[in-house]
Amino acid sequence: MSSLLNVDRQHNTSWQLNVARDLSPYLDPLILDWLCRSPETLVRLTEMYGSPLNIVWPHTVAPNLQAMAAVTASFGVETRFYYGVKVNKSQALLRAAVLAGAGADVSSIQELRDALRAGCRGADLCATGPAKTRDFLQELILQDAQIVVDSPQELQEVIELARNWKRNSTRVRILLRLRPDASRSSRFGMPSDEIIKVLPAVASCKQVTLVGFHFHLNGYAPEPRVNAFFDTLPLFTYARSLGLAPNIIDIGGGLPVQYVESESYQRWFSSQSSNDYRTGLVPSSFYPYGGELNAARWLKQFLAGQDPQGKTVSSWLHSEGLTLCAEPGRSLVNQGAISIFRVCRVAPETDKYSVIFVEGSSFSACETWFNSEFLIDPLHLAPVNKGEQFASGKAWIAGHSCLDEDVITNRLVYFRRLPQPDDLLIFTNTAGYQMDLLENRFHRHPTPTRLTALLNTSHNLTFSIDK
Repeated sequence: MSSLLNVDRQHNTSWQLNVARDLSPYLDPLILDWLCRSPETLVRLTEMYGSPLNIVWPHTVAPNLQAMAAVTASFGVETRFYYGVKVNKSQALLRAAVLAGAGADVSSIQELRDALRAGCRGADLCATGPAKTRDFLQELILQDAQIVVDSPQELQEVIELARNWKRNSTRVRILLRLRPDASRSSRFGMPSDEIIKVLPAVASCKQVTLVGFHFHLNGYAPEPRVNAFFDTLPLFTYARSLGLAPNIIDIGGGLPVQYVESESYQRWFSSQSSNDYRTGLVPSSFYPYGGELNAARWLKQFLAGQDPQGKTVSSWLHSEGLTLCAEPGRSLVNQGAISIFRVCRVAPETDKYSVIFVEGSSFSACETWFNSEFLIDPLHLAPVNKGEQFASGKAWIAGHSCLDEDVITNRLVYFRRLPQPDDLLIFTNTAGYQMDLLENRFHRHPTPTRLTALLNTSHNLTFSIDK
C-alpha cells in the first residue's frame, strides 16, 4: 500500500507560475488553484521524486463520464462506456473510471488483470485488438468478457476455445468488427462481405452468442462515424434473419478533447509558418488540440446525424432496439494528469531563439516521435526574484539523452520569461497517450514516478505513489 507523502515542508524561495503567450492550456480548476497557491509543494515533490514527474488527478474522470452520459441520456439512448485502458498506465485513473461506472476496454492480458484489480467485473470488460493471444482469449472467456472479434481466423480460435471452456449454459459474448469502406486499408476488422460469410458459423455454434457489431475510425470528425453507423445497420438485418439477436453497436473511441481555447488556437494555427519551428518544417498532421468539439458536443452531433431519408442515428437506435457502446480513452481522462520537467540548462542557438535542455526525454512527451507536435505551451514555474529583470524569448525543448532525435518540441515556444536552470516546465493534460506511452529506461534512467493526487477528508491534497 502506498504511503501518503508529507509535502508541507517550507522553502525559503518563493515560486511563481508563468503562463505562456500563444497556446495557453485549459486547466482543471483544482489543479490550477494548487499550482498557484502551492508551487513550493510541486518543487518539493520534484526534488523527492525526480524529473520528469507525472501527477494524475482521479477526480477529473467522473465529470468527464457524466458529461458524455448526459448527452446520450438526453436522446433517450441506452449507452455503455468502456474506458480505453491503453491510454495510460495509471491504476488510479483506471480505478476512478470503474468507480464512475465505466467498463474497461482491454487489449492485453496485463490490462485485463489491472482492470480486475481496479474492481471491474469480468462481465464489464470489452476486449479489442487485432491479434489477441490464445492466453488472452482464454482468460477473457473465463472472465465472461465481451470479445470484439477482428478476423475469421480469430473467430475460429474463439469458437474452438469456447467449445473447450464453456460447458455450462453461459455463452461467450462476441461482437464482429466491421472494417468500413472509409478504412479499406486498415488492418483492423473485416469488410461487410466477409462478416456475412462468417455469420452462419456463429449461428451454428451453441457456445458463442453474437451481441453486436463494432467499428472504429481514425480521425475526429463525427460525419465519417455517422456514415459507418449506417453502413453497419444491414448486418443486423442479416444476422437476425439467421436467428441471431444482436443488440449492440459499438463505435469505438476517438472522441475529441479540447486542450486549448478554440478561437485562439485557430488563430495561431492558421498563421503558423516554417519560422515557428527550429527545423524550418511545419508537421503535416496534428491532433485537433483546439478543435470546436469536445466529447459531449461530438456525441450530440453524432446522435443527430441523419441518413439520406432524414432519419437520425438516435432514431435508428430506438427503432432497432440497439444499445450504443463506445470506448473513450483520452476524453475520459481529459485533465487527468500533468507532467513536470526540470530545466537542466538553456543555451542560445541563434540570435532568434534558444534551446532548453530538460531532465528527462521525449519518451515521456512523445508527439515528435510521430512527426507531430504537442500544441500546448508548457506552464513555467520559476523563483520570484524581486527587482530582477528577465529576458523574454523563443526556445525549443530538448531531452537530455544522447539521441539527436530526443526533442520534446521542435516548435519555438514564446516565453514571457525565458526559463533558467532548475526552473520547472509543466505540461498539462498529459494523461491521454502522452506521459507514459513510450517511457522506458534508456541510459538506465529510472522510469518516471507517477503520483496520485487526492483530496482527504479535510479537503487537503495528499500525494501517493500510483500503483
